[in-house]
Amino acid sequence: MSLLERYIGAGVIKATAMTLIVLLSLLVFLGSVDELEEVGVGDYGTLDALVVAMLSVPRFTFEVFPVAALLGSLLALGSLANHGELIAMRAAGLSLRQIVLAVLKAGLAMMLVAFVVGELLAPAAEQFGQQYKAERQKQQVTLRTRHGFWARDGQAFVNIRQILPGARLEDIYIYEFGPDRQLTLTTHAEYAEHDGENWVLQRIRQSRIGADGVESRNVGRATWSSLIDPGLLRIIVVNPAMLPLWSLQQYISYMHQNGQSAIGYEVAFWGKIATPLATLVMVVIALPFVLGSLRSVGIGHRIFLGAILGSVFYLLTRGFSYVAVVYDVSPWLASLLPPLVFLVVAVVLLRRVA
Repeated sequence: MSLLERYIGAGVIKATAMTLIVLLSLLVFLGSVDELEEVGVGDYGTLDALVVAMLSVPRFTFEVFPVAALLGSLLALGSLANHGELIAMRAAGLSLRQIVLAVLKAGLAMMLVAFVVGELLAPAAEQFGQQYKAERQKQQVTLRTRHGFWARDGQAFVNIRQILPGARLEDIYIYEFGPDRQLTLTTHAEYAEHDGENWVLQRIRQSRIGADGVESRNVGRATWSSLIDPGLLRIIVVNPAMLPLWSLQQYISYMHQNGQSAIGYEVAFWGKIATPLATLVMVVIALPFVLGSLRSVGIGHRIFLGAILGSVFYLLTRGFSYVAVVYDVSPWLASLLPPLVFLVVAVVLLRRVA
């Protein structure tokens, strides 16, 4: 990569970072206002609300990265155009192809950052934030591990391997202890549903541990008067869009094996792939709007243009995701179509500029 290409790429990345900071500041402020409305529920205080709002930063970063890349690219390239630097570069022999490649390389770097944030930082922060909020509001200690969801229920400890939409639990283990902290009863149920008052366990196997040994029995159905509120489960279940790809794939396979519709998780899966790609596409689509006219254009004009394009992209993305869920349209098509449409438009406009 030549010095000029590095200069262009660094400008795009810096402008995107600054734009991202501005957008995140606004989103965190709005998120804090929403969280403050829940202050007073249980032990949930003002500081807790601010902590939860800050833990949403990785999620916000992933969600707005394409828009930030678009605005940052428009501002960075627009600044080069306004100061005559793009004209000077082309006069010095830097071709349009090299300018495009420089921007693409910066876009690829940002696409990688978006992917890492979406796969590693956002899911971990979101899960911790929701778990922390649930503990403060519901005053019940919970833990989410790779072995599922754990909670204390009186003298028992509960391990739920799968929490599905509608507060349906699957693969449940209940370990009950006596006053002397000795394990007295273990229960495994294949699944459970809430009937409005209690949990109803299905296909149960119990092992009672006593001084004379272990006694096992099978039970078809039983009521479980648990202290675990279904509302708690709804709080701690992370939005499918914020689950990592491997977790989404597990959910999809699990639900297919049990004859359940996984369309929401499939849309989220392809959406997690489409967002980093959209970051690259947004960088590309900024090029023709700047290269097509190298005359001075105000920063307000570029921000307005970026806001319009970003809004159109957001509405298309959200609209197609709803269409996929409601009308059973192919999830990969609904998720990838908006960035592909923008990519085609960018390529067409670039060919006209060339």
